Amino acid sequence: MTDPALDRLAGQIAFLNEADRLKTVLRATKILDSTRRENSGEHSWHIALYAMVLAEHAVKPVNIDRVIKMLLIHDLVEIDVGDVPVHAKGGAAHGSAETQAAEARAADRIFGLLPDDQRDAFRELWDEFEAAESDDAVFAKSVDRVQPVICNLETDGGTWPEYNVTRQQLEDRVGWKVEKGAPAVWAFLKDRIAYWFAKN
Repeated sequence: MTDPALDRLAGQIAFLNEADRLKTVLRATKILDSTRRENSGEHSWHIALYAMVLAEHAVKPVNIDRVIKMLLIHDLVEIDVGDVPVHAKGGAAHGSAETQAAEARAADRIFGLLPDDQRDAFRELWDEFEAAESDDAVFAKSVDRVQPVICNLETDGGTWPEYNVTRQQLEDRVGWKVEKGAPAVWAFLKDRIAYWFAKN
């Protein structure tokens, strides 16, 4: 006869152990000393901190606890799918139907390790982040998009040259999402972005 409390704990620990694999997923963005690329676990922590610090700049009031939860879990699907850089070309592009389907399957598998109530709550938050329609999700998405921009600016373009990023591409794929959730943050960065692209 099994103990439901122990079964629940076993599922939670299995999920947490699986989440450790996010630390092995390398992203396109370099850390600020330019010695290496950041991993997705580091990225998730950093943008949760971004949200805490920058919440006052959200275009509408947000529930910062919900925002942080979204940011801590939104990239767990990369354990299965890997990081798909927003400026990548060819293959399963960022935001493509193929990538979205693969990420949804990964969400089913990874959140499925949890007890049913937590599985459903985490999946609901993940879906909300992906849809980016609620005030919390719009702000969370803006923070997720702006951190790599700041990292690239702080590392003299970082990996922008590697991906042949243009100023227009940055606006089209990133800028409007940041501006939608945190317009003051994007306004603060625009002159620096313009300057970097003008000299490069």
